[in-house]
Order: sequence, then C-alpha cells, then structure tokens
Amino acid sequence: MSTQILVVEDEAAIAELIEINLVRAGYGVRLCADAEAALAAIREQLPALVLLDWMLPGQSGLDVARKLRAAERTRDLPIIMLTARSDESSKIAGLDVGADDYVTKPFSPRELAARIKAVLRRRAPQATDDLVVLGALKLDPVSHRVSAGGTQVELGPTEFRLLHYLMTHAERVHTRAQLLDQVWGDHVFVEERTVDVHIRRLRAALEPSGADDLVQTVRGSGYRISAGGN
Repeated sequence: MSTQILVVEDEAAIAELIEINLVRAGYGVRLCADAEAALAAIREQLPALVLLDWMLPGQSGLDVARKLRAAERTRDLPIIMLTARSDESSKIAGLDVGADDYVTKPFSPRELAARIKAVLRRRAPQATDDLVVLGALKLDPVSHRVSAGGTQVELGPTEFRLLHYLMTHAERVHTRAQLLDQVWGDHVFVEERTVDVHIRRLRAALEPSGADDLVQTVRGSGYRISAGGN
C-alpha cells in the first residue's frame, strides 16, 4: 500500500505537476482544490502527509493548518506549506501554526520529494521506504522482506505493517487503539482484540528465529518492541 499524500492546491496546473511527480516517486496522491474539500477528505481518511497551499479560496492554508493542529485526531499529521511568499515573516507564520516545513514556489520536483521524505522520516518513519534494523531484526519496506539473524521471516501484509510500525517506534508502548489507528487506519472499524490476534501471528512467525521475545506485552497498556527482548 503506497504512502498517501493529500495535495491541497487550487491551481490545477501546479496540482497536476505535483501529482505526476509524487506518483512517479511511488506515493499515492489525492488532490483537493480548497479547504472544505481537504477537511472532508481528511475526515474520511487520514493521509500520511498534507501538502497545503497557503492561498486557497475561502479558508486559507493557515486556517486549515490551525484546525488540524487543534484537533486531537490530526494534531500530529505532518504538514508542508506551499506558497509563493518567501519573506521571513511569512515563513515564521507558517511554522507558528504548526507546519513541519515550508516550500516556496517555484520549487523543483526533486526538492519537494526530498522535503517530503525528510518530514516523513522525522514524523512518520513507518511511511518511508528506509531499511529498518532493530537488534537481530531487519525489515526492508521496498522488497517487503524481513529477516531475523539472517533467517528469512514470512509475514502476511498486516503482520508486516504491524512489525514495521513497532520497529520504527521501538521501546515505545502502544495501546491497541493506537495500533489500530496507525496500522489498520483510523477509518477502519475493527475490534481491539484484532490486534491481539495479529500480535500472536507475528510472534509465531518470529519464534523459529528466536526473535519473538522482542515483541513484548505491557500489562494494562498494550505492546512494544525492544531490541533487548524480555
């Protein structure tokens, strides 16, 4: 499943150019031409990142960013502002409302892709294609391969995403609800015990290599992965 980017840009030619280059870079893209459509799209499904134009019809990009940062569901959603404003005060205003980065027009497709990757690596590392290594575990999102101590581990797609998320957030405790939102998507409604089922499957797949003890149950809280095991 490709990383989804929401592009909020009212100039059709610019939006199309961004879409072409992001799709070429391997991202999934959804386009919105105004704030209302963007907020509706986000309510429907959280993207991995929002490219948000400053000047939009109706509400401005700054207004949208403020709303996203004020709501618990979207508080941590990565945002990159797009604007023709290059003065320092405008950049500060964009960053003050919670934008993670600020790209001025005109920009090169390579620069934009690099900025997106940098923000995702910092804010949502599970949405990147970077190789992840944790102790004896190695996970490659590009080839969709996992190895433990040099032994290949066969995982289903959900277990792969679950392990990827845990490995990119090592040593942190995650509740079942948090894992559902991050791995299954906050638009998918399944019971919390579904997480337990997939954790058991993940451990079973890791057991032959002895890496199953890296996935730990934190009583009363949820799950975490630790390079040191139990």
